[in-house]
Amino acid sequence: MYMSHLECPKCSAKHDPHKIIQLCPECGAPLLVRYDLNKVKANLKKEDLVSRKPDLWRYRELLPLVDDKYKVTLGEGMTPLLALDKLGNKLGVELYLKDEGIIPSGTFKSRGAAVGVSRAKELGVKSLAMPTNGNAGASWAIYSAKADIDAYIVMPVDAPAITRNECAIAGAKLYLVNGLISDAGKIVGRAVAKLGCMDASTLKEPYRIEGKKTMGLEIAEQLNWEVPDVILYPTGGGVGLIGIYKAFRELQQLGWIGDKMPRMVAVQAEGCAPIVKAWEEKKTASEFWNNASTIAFGITVPKALGDFLVLDAVYQTNGCAVAVTDEAILKDQAELAAAEGAFVCPEGAANYTAAKKLRESGWIKPGEKVVLLNTGAGLKYPDTVQVAVPVLEPEQDIPV
Repeated sequence: MYMSHLECPKCSAKHDPHKIIQLCPECGAPLLVRYDLNKVKANLKKEDLVSRKPDLWRYRELLPLVDDKYKVTLGEGMTPLLALDKLGNKLGVELYLKDEGIIPSGTFKSRGAAVGVSRAKELGVKSLAMPTNGNAGASWAIYSAKADIDAYIVMPVDAPAITRNECAIAGAKLYLVNGLISDAGKIVGRAVAKLGCMDASTLKEPYRIEGKKTMGLEIAEQLNWEVPDVILYPTGGGVGLIGIYKAFRELQQLGWIGDKMPRMVAVQAEGCAPIVKAWEEKKTASEFWNNASTIAFGITVPKALGDFLVLDAVYQTNGCAVAVTDEAILKDQAELAAAEGAFVCPEGAANYTAAKKLRESGWIKPGEKVVLLNTGAGLKYPDTVQVAVPVLEPEQDIPV
């Protein structure tokens, strides 16, 4: 076991990882898992990974589980890193898509759920509660079902119906709220206080990040430990961006990569862009975004608890934050599918939109290696595709 302690990124207080701790008791900030990386370095080499199973647990030494008997898995991880040659040539860059759409539950949320639920089970958690825009709730519901943990899920009434069905069929105690995820969060807060269950809200437990960071570990391994120039990430709560940044920092300390860091780009929709606004104003935290609305429902987060960590990752890597329109997102979702056969979620398409915008401005330079994170399958968002399909009678032929 290589986990050493939990650390507060704000006040630097250290805490016991073997107790259930939600936020820093000293200052209320999210906690980060720390490891004895010297010990990891002495016992793990890059070459050791070659013979391991192609899932996220291949990075066992950099994950927080103490005893493997508590591992809850559905085969998550090691999603493909696809070369988008046509669109890359069009932009004049080396373009890749990290496709999380084929993971269990169809979204990257399963990474955080796999590690978060496994650790919760190990700590003796019997029930948990969380607000969600849909996909996180679906993932935590299915992993909680496998772990025999009761899950209370609250999501906005406008959340995608498919994610609602996933929660329900997995046996979660599902509730809808006539509002946004921030409203769902208030309901969950009251439930946690009343029922005594674990709060699995974004960044209110420290282990979801550890699952999400495996995206960064996989990107590095899939590129033969060569760091890309730019990574674009659709940012709501921002846990994935925080996790990927954490992964690359840990790899640097292990000596598996050099000093170069990918420039991290936080991508948001114009209808909900608190991180972008904060970055443009050179602030270290965001303000609540009123009347948030976007077709990319998964990133409709008016105020992220870990906004300061997202912005720090962007600043520390000389990255940036970009807002794009819903109209452009839908157009580029179609372009990705037609040109590359990649039916991505709206949040994933937002990254391609942002990449085009940054390439046009010169921020992304010719020939650079650029990775887009597709956080889920387009099939989970059927309403984003509106087509009028011609109907033929049996005796009719296809028009030439």
